[in-house]
Amino acid sequence: MGKRGRGEEGKGEGRLTVPLPFPLFPFYPFTLVAFLTFSLLLPLAGCGARHTPNLERIFAGARERKGKRPVVVIPGILGSRIVNRKTGEVVWPSAFRSRLDDLSLPTTPDLEANRDDLVAARIVETAKLAKLAPEVYVYHYLLRALEDYGGYREGDLDNPPEGGDQDTFYVFPYDWRRDNVESARLLVRRLQALKLRLGRPDLRFNIVAHSMGGLVARYAAMYGDRDLAPEGVEARPDWQGAGLVNKIFMFGTPNEGSMEAFATLLEGYSVTEGLRPRVRLLDKLSREDVLTGPSIFQLLPHGGQARFLDEHLRPVQVDLYDPAVWRRYQWSAANDPAFRADYARGLVRGQEARTGKGALEELDAYFATVLRRARRFHEALDAAGSGEAPVKLYAFGGDCEETLSAPVIVRDERRGRWLTLVRPRELRSSDGQRFTRSQVVAAMYEPGDGRVTRASLLGVHLAGSRASAFYQTALPIAYAAFACDLHSDLQNNKTLQDDALTLLINEMID
Repeated sequence: MGKRGRGEEGKGEGRLTVPLPFPLFPFYPFTLVAFLTFSLLLPLAGCGARHTPNLERIFAGARERKGKRPVVVIPGILGSRIVNRKTGEVVWPSAFRSRLDDLSLPTTPDLEANRDDLVAARIVETAKLAKLAPEVYVYHYLLRALEDYGGYREGDLDNPPEGGDQDTFYVFPYDWRRDNVESARLLVRRLQALKLRLGRPDLRFNIVAHSMGGLVARYAAMYGDRDLAPEGVEARPDWQGAGLVNKIFMFGTPNEGSMEAFATLLEGYSVTEGLRPRVRLLDKLSREDVLTGPSIFQLLPHGGQARFLDEHLRPVQVDLYDPAVWRRYQWSAANDPAFRADYARGLVRGQEARTGKGALEELDAYFATVLRRARRFHEALDAAGSGEAPVKLYAFGGDCEETLSAPVIVRDERRGRWLTLVRPRELRSSDGQRFTRSQVVAAMYEPGDGRVTRASLLGVHLAGSRASAFYQTALPIAYAAFACDLHSDLQNNKTLQDDALTLLINEMID
């Protein structure tokens, strides 16, 4: 491939990026025009110049250094193009919903069989979400940093270049709707095949992963091409993937899960949030869409890390893996009476039951299955192996944004239903106690990048003995760095790129 456009030096700080997959400004409604205007003015805001590292000068010698260990880039959710394998139509990213295809998968208890005609193409470098809107940059600047500053060239996983066992980066696109274990096993098979093509059976790759991609990489390293352990069998990592993976560089990976995933299951995600009248064709991820993606459930907070508050902002016990809890609070489209009525009548496009069109029993069985699968996935990632982990983790994140950590559950007696608040507001309890919005924010939020808390990235609440020499965590984290940036922009942050490249370019192949 040819060189990517260099753009202006310093670009990558304050540019437009795709808000993947949750609202970029969670507290205030913006019209689309106001959002774009505000974003374009961001580089001009502040009391002084923003200093960013001059990566071209810093890594001038790295471009000439040969023998660097090859890198595999794994995007996060929404980070791979989704296309129709028959027609070639790009379904994601696109300005409008496809008339023929939907991002929703079938909903049967057989998750492996829930397939459609959509497949992953390549990584989303840039996207244009509306005809008159400016182009947004997703992974373009990360790939540029590897190429222009790190001295890597891009290679094809299926057709690697000569000498592709060094100074080369590869991109692993995957269908981010599907089960993360399935994606991890696919990664293992593709890397095994790549090593055969390169004639290097001993080769191990460094992985640079964003968000959910870090979970895919971690599972691949811990379990190789092995599926989740059966129900009732304890997960035991044997690090089968360590023969493929050397180190994992994680940008904003939710190692304890993300409560914003829960919010998305409740609300869906729209690029036109706040726009009235709402442009339905631009609602790329409705809550009906996200209901069908096992990966969304696997981003939920892990077991005991799921925190909920009552009307007095006190902790309340909630089993996030129990379908009965979701039914009680009418969480997600699967438990919405209107959706269930449409589903029973066969009116839900792309989600008709395979074995009995509109059968609610099959929908409920799917929902219970996907929750159990999410719990087992979390247990597998949280399991501690014996001895020192052969694959070290390097964490890069943000900790300057208020990030959802604990939704509030309140009873609306007038309407006779429960309300679950995932955005802060002033509260008054049933006994008249008033809580200001500031108090609610302090209770519901923690420092993070707007979607993943600092604690989740570092895994500070995970059970198990300390596995890091520098951080209080059961994860084998060898290094961590933080910056003030949003989740969808961490991989493009120049300061974090500086840190990551410093480590990568000094990693030479054996």
